[in-house]
This record gives sequence, C-alpha cells and structure tokens, in this order.
Amino acid sequence: MERVALYLQDKHPIRDGMRYAQLAEDAGFEAVWQAESRLVREATVPMAAFAAVTRRIGIGSGVVNTWTRNVGLLAATFSTLDDLAPGRIKLGIGAWWDPLAAKVGIHRRHMLTCMRETVEATRRLLAMERVTYHGEFVDLDDVEIDIVHGDRSPKHVPIYVGATAMKMMELAGEIGDGVLLNYLVSPVYNVEAMEHLAIGADRAGRALDDVDRPQLVVCSLDPDRSAALDRSRELVAQYLGQQPHIMKASGVDESLLEEIGRVLTWPASQEQIEQAMTLVPDEVVQLITASGTADECRAKVQEYVDAGCTCPVLYPLGDDVEAMIDAFATVRV
Repeated sequence: MERVALYLQDKHPIRDGMRYAQLAEDAGFEAVWQAESRLVREATVPMAAFAAVTRRIGIGSGVVNTWTRNVGLLAATFSTLDDLAPGRIKLGIGAWWDPLAAKVGIHRRHMLTCMRETVEATRRLLAMERVTYHGEFVDLDDVEIDIVHGDRSPKHVPIYVGATAMKMMELAGEIGDGVLLNYLVSPVYNVEAMEHLAIGADRAGRALDDVDRPQLVVCSLDPDRSAALDRSRELVAQYLGQQPHIMKASGVDESLLEEIGRVLTWPASQEQIEQAMTLVPDEVVQLITASGTADECRAKVQEYVDAGCTCPVLYPLGDDVEAMIDAFATVRV
C-alpha cells in the first residue's frame, strides 16, 4: 500500500511515542495521529513532542472534541502547533461520546450543528480572518488569532471530521478536508460510509475523491496468532460494552452487545473486562481488527483500503511497535 500512518493512544510513554514517530517517519509513514478519546492523555502535548523530533511526517489529532475547547482556543492551539511544524499539522475533531461527556458535565445535543459551526469558524480563524459568527454553539464577535510578532499568513491546517454515524459521515463529506474513519468497524461498514460521504461531497459540489479518507485500524501483530487475537479481544470486549453504536455499524449481533453490556460498566474493572473477553468469539475479533501474523495483518488492512480507506492509520496493540512499523514500511533505510 502506498500510504500508511501510525496511531498512538496511551499504552506507551510519550518519550517512546517520540521514538516511534521517528521510526515511522524513516519507514515512509505519512503521519502519526495522537488519540484523545478518554481522560487519559490529552492530544496536543504529545503532538508537539512528536513534531519537535521529526522533520517530514504529518502530525494529527485523532480526535479532539467539539465541546471542551472554545473555538478560539482550538484555533489558537492548532495555529501554535503549525508554528512548530509548518504544513504538517492535521486537526482531527469529533463529537465525543457518552457516558464520558455526561460524567464531566457536558450534555451533548445537536451534534451535527455543533460540528458544522466548529469547523466553519475554526477554518476561518486559521485562515487569519477576523471572524464574527453567531450560531447555536459558536459565538464570536470580531475575533482573530491575534499574532503581533510573526507571520500572519493563513495556516494550512486541514480539518478531518471524526465520523461513525452516517449523518456525521455526510457532514464530513460536505465540510471536511477529510474524514477520519473509526476503528473497530468491518470493511463492509466502509461501503455504506463511502455512499454517505459521496452524498455530502455532492452537496458541496465535489466528488468523493476530493475527500481524504484515513482510517484507524487496530493492528495486533504477533508471530503467535493466538496471542495476537487475545490482545485484540481485550480491546474489542471493552468497545462492545462501552461504545455499542460503533459495533452495531459493523453488524455485530445485538444479543452479544446486550450480553456484554450487562457485564461491563464504565470505567470497567479488570475483572469485568476479563469476564467480557470470554464472550467475544474469534470471528468478531477478526471481523473488526487486523490481528495475527504480519501477512495476516497486511491482508486485513488491505481490505479496508479496497473498501475506500485512503490511508490506514495503524493502532499497534502489541509491545513490539517497531515490528509493526517494519511490517508496513513503505521505504527501507
């Protein structure tokens, strides 16, 4: 495959992530994306760390949310990152999820409207416009990124909408520079996603191929195939219980989702996770992850590319991240 990227969450210390970003750059990866999905690791600090020790590779947020950063601060933050790594920063932004949002006092509503307003206003601020914008969620009165000393030229920060549900997919096709497709979905899910991205793109007078479509893909690579599957099974079990909307989109049987939902709470205890893992069959793990030997992982990732993903963004579950990077290297040094 011609394009490939790396996805990092919180499994590894940030300094290890810095080294992985350098290795990925040397291996020809086009980007490293940093998660901000749970209250574990904020995205922009490690993004800055990765940018500081690399020269070429793109650096993306996978994803920040529309709710916890005022749009002015959001734009200023990504403008600052662009100062550190000009032309390499990607703003991935999503609608967040419950119960986490509700637990910290954020009551999400009208997510499509909130996303549209956030993307529109942030894009204008990054273009160095003075912005007045009065919406339901974004309220700006003659606001700009107030650079006094330095370059005031527009910032080239593409905005990727993190989308799972099809209405958000259509919005991504309409207003996003790209969409960041979710992980733990099946390649078959991509077929429907492409249809809805195309609907949104058509609204904006463009084609599907005008919308970049990187996709997070869980990759559990191990010479021991059983170990690789079990490593993915732990993550899959948690998502089956905690984010069933993603699982439903891939056709996972609802009776399995209900059974696991009775076992898992949020946050889940290790005992609950281990109990839920026993309920997850191999075929479900293989449906929504790239797990197994290097050849098996490459073959599964190719399925996502064949189904419309333009750049697989690999989330390494194993401890040997270097082996995964090497297995998907597009250049050899």
